[in-house]
Amino acid sequence: MKVAVIQLAYGDDESVADRTARVVDLVRAQEGHDLVVLPELWPAGGFDYPSWDTRAEPVDGPIAQALADAAKYAGVTLHGGSIVERSEPTSTEGHGVWNTSLVFSPGGELVATYRKIHRFGFGEGEPRLMDPGEDLVVIDVPVSPGDSTGSAQTVPVGLSTCYDLRFPELYRALVDRGAEVFVVPAAWPAKRVAHWTVLGQARAIENQSVVIQCNTAGTHAGHEMGGRSQVVDATGSVLATAGPHEEVLSVEVDTDATQRWRQAFPALADRRLR
Repeated sequence: MKVAVIQLAYGDDESVADRTARVVDLVRAQEGHDLVVLPELWPAGGFDYPSWDTRAEPVDGPIAQALADAAKYAGVTLHGGSIVERSEPTSTEGHGVWNTSLVFSPGGELVATYRKIHRFGFGEGEPRLMDPGEDLVVIDVPVSPGDSTGSAQTVPVGLSTCYDLRFPELYRALVDRGAEVFVVPAAWPAKRVAHWTVLGQARAIENQSVVIQCNTAGTHAGHEMGGRSQVVDATGSVLATAGPHEEVLSVEVDTDATQRWRQAFPALADRRLR
């Protein structure tokens, strides 16, 4: 699986329209990859809480359409990071607003959405302004054949977002649903970026799964972002890591090695608590 991780940097001086145009160009340039990943809440601003209400949109809104067109142009599966989604509330206490990831097929179709389950903010920010997601999501991502047979392949990918990374039970549940790869878009701040790095490796090691982490760079709403996106294989080895600034990681991931490692060191089979 050839993966492109787009560690986007932005600040308060860039309009959403300009940022979207820049993101579209970055995605279109990733032709030849199987999976392209963007960071969390890049259209709305990960910590720009006052702007979320005006920047919220449905999952078929203008940001989604721009991403769909970019995925189709590049012929890639695109994890579009996440948007502030506005829809009908699912409960009488709900806001009708979610932190929602969007995934598009190489043909430009919206094939999956994931509403972030664990909201960050300790009673402020996401918990005050957004509703929690409830559903686990694992999707099959098509991968270009790596042998002479030309046989089509898919890889089961589990979806999560930023603060979710601190909750290992989520990833174990995704493994139970067949996930072999985890994708984690984020707006993780610089002051806790060491946790971001270590937790990504931990989720890979304990679940014997590939972890693809796409963070944000730059500074917005007074928060310096941490960067340091990384791709970790199922043994916990870091295949690639980004610096603190805008950067695109292009990484070849041997997804067949995940099953070989699980067979050679069958720790998952020794689980006793579920």
